[in-house]
Amino acid sequence: MKTSPRHVAIIMDGNRRWASAHGFHSFSGHNAGADRVLEVVRAAADSGVKFLTIFSFSTENWRRSSAEVSHLMALMRHELIRHQEQLVREGIRLTMIGRREELPLALRQTLEEVEEVTRLGTTLQLTLAVNYGGRDEICRAVRKIVGDVAKGQIQEQEIDEGLLTRYLDTAGLPDPDLLIRTGGESRLSNFLLWQISYAEVYITSVPWPEFSSKCFFEALDDFKIRQRRMGT
Repeated sequence: MKTSPRHVAIIMDGNRRWASAHGFHSFSGHNAGADRVLEVVRAAADSGVKFLTIFSFSTENWRRSSAEVSHLMALMRHELIRHQEQLVREGIRLTMIGRREELPLALRQTLEEVEEVTRLGTTLQLTLAVNYGGRDEICRAVRKIVGDVAKGQIQEQEIDEGLLTRYLDTAGLPDPDLLIRTGGESRLSNFLLWQISYAEVYITSVPWPEFSSKCFFEALDDFKIRQRRMGT
């Protein structure tokens, strides 16, 4: 019997289209989407998934209106504060990837606090990709490698896939086995471009505010019947 994926990555999409379809303001779509996150985190933990990475805010999302960006930043902080104790109780460790130095100070401080208080969690590692872009991540990794070569800390001939992987934001995480995208769009949106080279991709038309634990288990069931050839 095939097992669940060890690492699942999710592109949460469809909040604004869901809100528009229901005659709501886009902010209501984001609020409804936020209410789904803990449900899916718990479903992942219950199913045996050990790593869950969620695309929360991309480097491109800064192009949205200042009002929407401010709402998303405040909503993220609110949700972290609201669920902090639950994460600790349920053994869920929170980490973040992306350019945190550009985030609002209050959000950065809250992220760091929740990372600290949940660091001993062993049930599931929940990674939030915030102010994250796959191309940006690779560029930053290359700059670090170039700097370390210049300092003599590594030799040029040592540079290979394994070394570059250790310089990425996701160093220490296994590559995702399954990538889920909600909302029906069929693109990667600059998410984990290096890491998902051999991930199975599951696209559903269900918008994120309606993506329940049942939907998550359906994605896992689909994963279990696939033949993963890994280039063979």
